[in-house]
Amino acid sequence: MTMETRPLGGTGLRVTPLGLGLAALGRPGYMTLGHADDLGSDRSVDAMREHAHAVLDAAWEAGVRYFDAARSYGRAEEFLASWLEARGVGPGEATVGSKWGYAYTAGWRVDAEVHEVKEHSLARLRQQHGESRAVLGARLQLYQIHSASLDTGVLENAGVLDELARLRDAGLCIGLSTTGPRQADTLRRALEVRRGGALVFGAVQATWNLLEPSAAGALREAREAGMGVIVKEALSNGRLTDRNRDPGDTAKLAPIRAEAERLETTTDALALAAALARPWADVVLSGAAAVEHLRSNARALDVTWDEEAEGRLAGLAEEPEAYWERRGRLPWT
Repeated sequence: MTMETRPLGGTGLRVTPLGLGLAALGRPGYMTLGHADDLGSDRSVDAMREHAHAVLDAAWEAGVRYFDAARSYGRAEEFLASWLEARGVGPGEATVGSKWGYAYTAGWRVDAEVHEVKEHSLARLRQQHGESRAVLGARLQLYQIHSASLDTGVLENAGVLDELARLRDAGLCIGLSTTGPRQADTLRRALEVRRGGALVFGAVQATWNLLEPSAAGALREAREAGMGVIVKEALSNGRLTDRNRDPGDTAKLAPIRAEAERLETTTDALALAAALARPWADVVLSGAAAVEHLRSNARALDVTWDEEAEGRLAGLAEEPEAYWERRGRLPWT
C-alpha cells in the first residue's frame, strides 16, 4: 500500500495521514487494554525487538511513514533505529519524532511501582537530547517536550526555551505533546512562546478522540498558526475498540459499533477515521502493539467519514476531568 505524504504544518517535514506510535512496543508494560495479550509471555529484550520489528514491517507495508518514540518508551528508539537500519530505510524515506521529559524507571518489569518519572529541566533536556541523538542520529527530525503542562512550568523556563530555540535554529523541528484536562490551555500558552521573532514550537501532539475532544478548538488555532498537528490516543488506550469489556462503556460502544457496521469497517478503524476527518489533523497515530491490530487500524484510511457518523457519535464526549481521571486508573499490563 501507499499513502500520500503531506506537510506537517509549516515544519517542512512530510508525514502520512496514519503514523505509528511505539509507546506499547518499546517496553514490556503499558496501559493499553489487551497489552499483555499483544506481547505474549516472552518479554525479553530480544523477543520484544523482534515483535516490534514485525509491527513496524506491517506499518511500512500499510504505507506508514511517520514514526513516534520517546526516551521513556523503554527501548523504543533503539528498536526503531535498528529496524530502520535493517530495512535500509533512508533518512528521507521516513519521518521520525521522539520526546524528552520522562525517564523510563521500570527496569524492564511490568509490575514496577513507577514506570516513568517526569522532569522538564534544562539538564534533562540536554541529557535526553544527547541520548536520542546517539540512538537515532540524523534520523531524528522532530523533538518534543513529553506531556508539557502548565503545572511543570516548562513553558516559563527561560533556560529550556532558549535551548529548544537553539536546537530549532540548528535545524531540529521542536514540538510538544500535551496531556490532561487542560490540554487546550497548555497549547495556547505554547502558541505565545517565541524566540528570535518566531514560534519555538512547530508541532503539537495531543490527545483527541470521540470520548475526549476538548482540545479541538486549540488544535485548530495551532494549525492556523502554522503548527503541525499530531493526534495521539485516538482509540482512548483501547476503550474505543472491541477489546473494551467494561460494562460502564457498553452504552458508548453501541453507537460506534452500529456506525462501524453501517460503514462496513471495524470499531477501531471507525474511531481512527473520526480523528482522520478532523481538518486540522496532519497525522493520526496508531498505537498498535500487534500486527493484526495495525492492519485493522489501517482500514481507517478506507472509511468515508460522513455527516451521519459525525452526528450520531458527537454525543459520546465525557467531561475532561472524568476522562483523565479514568485514564489514570488504567492498569499497566
